[in-house]
Amino acid sequence: MLTQDVCNSFIDIADLNQLKWNLNRLQPVDAAEYITRAPQQKRAITFRLLNKNQAIDVFEHLPSEVQKELISSLHDVQVAQIVEAMSAHERAELFDELPPGVVKWLLQELSPEQRQATATILGYPEGTAGRLMTTEYVWLREGLTVGEALRKIRRQDEDKETIYYAYVTDNKRRLVSTVSLRQLLFTIPDAKIRDIASDRVVKVRTDTPQEEVVRLMKRYDLIAIPVVDREERLVGIITIDDVVDIVEEQATEEIQKLVGVSGGDEAALSPSGITIRKRLPWLLGIMLLYIGASSAIAPFQSTISMVPVLAVIMPLFSNTGGTVGIQALTVTIRGLGVGEVTPKDTLQILRKELTAGLGTALALGFTMIMLSLIWAPPSERWVALVAGTVMATNTLVAVTLGTLLPMGLKRLKLDPAMMSGPLVTTMLDAIGFMIFLSMISMALNVFHLKH
Repeated sequence: MLTQDVCNSFIDIADLNQLKWNLNRLQPVDAAEYITRAPQQKRAITFRLLNKNQAIDVFEHLPSEVQKELISSLHDVQVAQIVEAMSAHERAELFDELPPGVVKWLLQELSPEQRQATATILGYPEGTAGRLMTTEYVWLREGLTVGEALRKIRRQDEDKETIYYAYVTDNKRRLVSTVSLRQLLFTIPDAKIRDIASDRVVKVRTDTPQEEVVRLMKRYDLIAIPVVDREERLVGIITIDDVVDIVEEQATEEIQKLVGVSGGDEAALSPSGITIRKRLPWLLGIMLLYIGASSAIAPFQSTISMVPVLAVIMPLFSNTGGTVGIQALTVTIRGLGVGEVTPKDTLQILRKELTAGLGTALALGFTMIMLSLIWAPPSERWVALVAGTVMATNTLVAVTLGTLLPMGLKRLKLDPAMMSGPLVTTMLDAIGFMIFLSMISMALNVFHLKH
């Protein structure tokens, strides 16, 4: 990993020849990180210091916004060379971010083979195996011998994405089995591929959601998974490095969505304008939601003025209840995200959460009683019993909402991560305040427990 100290030392280099030598010695991912951190006006100059092969490798590791920036800054010939050398699925990801006019020009500059491969991937919907796959893989005819297969791999497959597994097809290009490089190397050359290959193939269709791809590769510890079309013809593979990228993107997206970052893809070093654009609309929307919680308090202003200790106790309901709800919510959303659970498991999860929530409710309720006794003056200590009861009740409501809301939103085909967090906290605030203040008002009016 490129540390900030190393970045700063590179920036301080005034000799471009020295900087060029240093950059070309770095791993491509580290050189890409350096260029990304460099001031915007220096990125194109820095990128031009890379030799051709290093530039091609570095470009694939750059964030999409930096890639777009460089495309507009570099010479057309250099851009065409870099894009031609990219893998088809990486190129498809880049084209998704570029204006249509630029994509059309770049497609025309590609070789017929690369143009076809890119068009094939772009033809599949985003978020599916077809859009994620690479068309660079090793495939073998089932009638070959081991010796013929090894000669074919040496002669034709040097530049393929991975050679650890070869995919065996019949005469109609339908996937029938897989064979590992280890098997090929340690089997006699005259043996037939069909005799050593495994027909227990884990595969996905081009329309398989990428979340399902991640689940299958994790379940079966695969470094690559083949992709077939509706006729079972082999059309590509998905490799583990692409799956790692998906997992990282999904984790980032889910975390940011839970706290209301629109789109779920804000980088730590994003420009301030992007930060405002992604956060402010959601914050304004949250304010509108919280009007409901505030409205629950408004009718009880006179009650709060009669029992001032309520102003000290009430924030605990909001913060603690919201935290309990978010805990249950996060576990449920994570289970949905990795395919561990589905909406069919709602009752089972709810039973588990309520069982655990009961112990939590008793502990939090007792803690609330103790704190209220400390804070309240002698004439208002009766409030502690009400506060403890409501805290325990609100905790059980919190785990219930934290489980049911994301499951319900999933059933409605809505994004649980984007909507559940604010809904849970707002509903808990409104419910907790309403119950607590209603019980306090009842005690004041019925039992005449006045200050």
